[in-house]
Amino acid sequence: MKKHNFYAGPSILSQYTIKNTADAIIDFADMGLSILEISHRSKQFQAVVDEAVALVKELLEVPEGYSVLFLGGGASLQFAMAPMNFLNTKAAYLDTGVWASKAIKEAKLFGEVDVVASGKESKYTVIPKDWTVPADADYFHYTSNNTIYGTEIRKDPEVSVPMICDMSSDIFSRPVDVSKYDLIYAGAQKNLAPSGVTICIVKDAALDKVKRVIPTMLKYKTHVDKGSMFNTPPVLPIFAALQTLKYYKSLGGIREIEKMDLAKAEKLYEAIDTSKMFVATVQNKEDRSIMNVCFVMKPEYAEFEKDFIDFATSKGIMGIKGHRDVGGFRASLYNALPMESVDALVECMREFESLH
Repeated sequence: MKKHNFYAGPSILSQYTIKNTADAIIDFADMGLSILEISHRSKQFQAVVDEAVALVKELLEVPEGYSVLFLGGGASLQFAMAPMNFLNTKAAYLDTGVWASKAIKEAKLFGEVDVVASGKESKYTVIPKDWTVPADADYFHYTSNNTIYGTEIRKDPEVSVPMICDMSSDIFSRPVDVSKYDLIYAGAQKNLAPSGVTICIVKDAALDKVKRVIPTMLKYKTHVDKGSMFNTPPVLPIFAALQTLKYYKSLGGIREIEKMDLAKAEKLYEAIDTSKMFVATVQNKEDRSIMNVCFVMKPEYAEFEKDFIDFATSKGIMGIKGHRDVGGFRASLYNALPMESVDALVECMREFESLH
């Protein structure tokens, strides 16, 4: 039976990425050695890093004056590392969910944090509107996609200060004006690679501006100067990331990928909105994530929630159980997920509805 992978992360990877990475585990670059056992300072692996950096810059149209880094520690480390390197006196944050809240908590360790708006009262099912970023903020931070609640900011905000963004779960799904940002960071395990590496796109001119002493390992400048080779980087996830980047280029780049992602999300949301049994948790269409579609049973059918999970699993549909904080269902439609899987989920929903 074909399996359809809707896990929120770690999540689906393209077969191109999986096959090429599996091959490299056996024999990397015709060295007769595994990618798991070669030196990160070998010329063969340096070529991997160089090509990956070049493809990130090409696909996202990164302007001159920015460095692309591959670091460990996940996006959670970036919650602290970003303010450590960029917060002098005050930073502005938008609270749109659990991950934004965690970033706010860490930033408060380094200076004043102005939370310009919060979606907490709406249980994070709405993106706050009509907020203002103070002009004296060192930067404005937001989380572009909220995996737990299924909301997303799909356009670069217009603010008067530099921006920092956690794009862990929607990077490479839409064009981004990188020039507006001092830092973009993303854990790889949604749209790029297996867990274990974090991509950072950092503005070189914005570094070394804070007054505090920063530990060597936690300074972006350290990693910029060493080309992500200050310490041993996560070699296998970086190699897998390169395969994904090659795959994205073969699809026609970010604008083509965005069209595919929009089509997948439109089909699933339409099925939910026209259903007698299911309902989307995010009602405002402009706030809906195209990466993580969250939905629940209507109140009169709530007793069938577990039955639907079991039914979907029997059809090869994996990973649609909602996050433990919100329940219900979550279908993650990351770049590597084919339309075939969306069709399978929609058919499964309709079949289950007809039975009940």
